[in-house]
Amino acid sequence: MADEFLHVHDGDLGYVPRPGVRGTVRDGGPVTIEANGLRFSGEKPASADAPILAVGDSFTYGEDVADLDAWPAQLQRLTGRTVLNGGVSGYGLDQIVLRTERLTALHGLAMVIVSMIADDVRRTEMRRMWWHDKPWFALQGGKLVLRGVPVPERRKPPTAVRRRMERLLIELPPALQQFTGYSIRVHRAGTGAHISQALIERLANLQTVSRVKFLLVAQYDADAWSGRRRAQEQRNVLRPLLECAAMHGIATLDTFHRLAAEPRPGDFYGTLHMNARGNLMIASLLAARLRTWSS
Repeated sequence: MADEFLHVHDGDLGYVPRPGVRGTVRDGGPVTIEANGLRFSGEKPASADAPILAVGDSFTYGEDVADLDAWPAQLQRLTGRTVLNGGVSGYGLDQIVLRTERLTALHGLAMVIVSMIADDVRRTEMRRMWWHDKPWFALQGGKLVLRGVPVPERRKPPTAVRRRMERLLIELPPALQQFTGYSIRVHRAGTGAHISQALIERLANLQTVSRVKFLLVAQYDADAWSGRRRAQEQRNVLRPLLECAAMHGIATLDTFHRLAAEPRPGDFYGTLHMNARGNLMIASLLAARLRTWSS
């Protein structure tokens, strides 16, 4: 989720990484946001190939791991190609698509990798997440209409107070989060599935216009491995989006089966997010996929 030290308000996206900021994760590993607002992925390789852009939520950004342990940084090392980390913690699929449009216009790219988790779909039903107002889409006549922009900048409790409150608020059921104003729904539950399919079609149009290859990746949070029902719930959300992407000419990668083949998939996670080992697995899957494209 957004942190006021690491993020700055943005009228179009709600918030973005704060350019030039440096911090640390819990184990002391570095967090570095470069002057261009992207997370540091290591020194740029000597490769003359155009860069790869990675966009997504906290799983792309690399929440709870150091700069070089996020999967975009590990993919850069594995491939020897520049990988730009445009992930932002807490984003819904709506914000991910909007950020993809912004960054694709700014960088001469060879490829865009868009990563998502199941909860990104629920986030498209919200106009506020974790105290941060956000843009959102409505469907009118089957077409997406952007709402909530410019996103207002709201005053929040002081950081120390907010962090103490969030330990309690994040555990509350959605109805109580709505009551406290911590998160506010604008669409009924389930609407996000339809909005998200329209967003995938929007990505397909961007792929056509930009003439850049896109790859849509499905990732899974730690809760997917707490039981079969949880795993199936997440797969039921993500599978239709992967199918929609494929139907519209976007390549896809579902990471579920690789993780499910492990005796203890939870070993690849810290708490909710992937640890360095988990991010290496994702980077390895992506590197293998990129090799098949270039062969």
